[in-house]
Amino acid sequence: MGTRNARILRMLVLCIAACLLFSAGFLLRGNSELMERLGIVAAKDPSSVSQGASPEVSAVASRLDEVEKMLSSGSLDSYDADATTRAVLDSFLKNTDDAYARYFDDARYTSFVDVATDEYPGVGVFFSEQNGKAFALDVFENSSASDAGVRQGDVVVAIDGDRSQDWTATETINAVQREAGSSVVITWLRPSTSDGSEGEEFTTTLICSDYQEPNVTTQLVDGVGYISLKQLTQNSDALVRSALDDLSSRGAHSYVLDLRDNPGGYLTKAVDVASLFIRSGVVVEIDTLEAKTTKQVTGDIATEAPLVVLVNGNTAGSAEVLAAALRDTDRAVLTGTTTMGKGSVQVTKPLSFGGALRYTAARYKSPDGYFIDNVGVSPDITVTVREGASDDNQKTFAIETAGSLA
Repeated sequence: MGTRNARILRMLVLCIAACLLFSAGFLLRGNSELMERLGIVAAKDPSSVSQGASPEVSAVASRLDEVEKMLSSGSLDSYDADATTRAVLDSFLKNTDDAYARYFDDARYTSFVDVATDEYPGVGVFFSEQNGKAFALDVFENSSASDAGVRQGDVVVAIDGDRSQDWTATETINAVQREAGSSVVITWLRPSTSDGSEGEEFTTTLICSDYQEPNVTTQLVDGVGYISLKQLTQNSDALVRSALDDLSSRGAHSYVLDLRDNPGGYLTKAVDVASLFIRSGVVVEIDTLEAKTTKQVTGDIATEAPLVVLVNGNTAGSAEVLAAALRDTDRAVLTGTTTMGKGSVQVTKPLSFGGALRYTAARYKSPDGYFIDNVGVSPDITVTVREGASDDNQKTFAIETAGSLA
């Protein structure tokens, strides 16, 4: 038993060292989904990784080797190699200061890469992610989740009793993607309140059903065209352009673009939507270890009418890029509250010993040159939600401001 365990642990040390070497490189190459979102051409050799270990990695590997030799020569206890791998890598990743770094074992990785569609039998929740944890960004009216009392901001703790690690948004969406009429048990953590009350866990049994909400909704108020954009999907620019044409034909002379609770999506579509309002210039700079690239507007402008952009703490990712570009180019007045600060991109790559590693591989920089990640985009005019108000005071202020600019 001792010899067998020693072999397993030696293999584990080698696997962990390989993972450390892999993650130390933090390379972009070989991730087609990221390349599609960023619009960057993938490198020709996706399998290449750094061959040289950093002093820090060498020190960790040496210490693991010392512990392995001591255990193999004297310890009477046995261990599980998979559980040990997970524990060591989880601990390692927590020390990278990357809130989105995550090791997925084989089962988790299978769940993570399952394809989730935009329309699926779900539980009536639009999920987003912050600091590696899924939360309810929007709860649809008359849905199973709404009836169960789920609120915006509730964090996913467990699904069907599994709380072995933090649930990402992708895993959560895939886990609730079931046949209509089936049930799923979700345990939530309600965030602490402004009065200092601690958040509490609660468990719901939700029934999957078909829920659909339009990605773009519009309204004409006293000559102001209001456009709400829920997320940046592959047809967002076409939908926004259609909304602008319709509102203009009905007499709109200024606009409000509502990006509140928009979790982002395709960066290329953020550029395309920005191009509807900005005539020329840089929309975003993308910084990786290997290069700094910029994305320019397309020149296919749709309107030069006055614009107000509405954001909040749930505006994230490429939606923050869009908001920052419109503000930094003096194309729009930004109102609302500071955005989430999720100005980064994660990639997920399979590991040679099973499972996969997710890590942050790129960060966004605004046209004015500041990083969005962990900071957010601050509004020109801060407008907080008025507690207890029956109306949407942020929306009302944005429409009034847009009207005054015409």
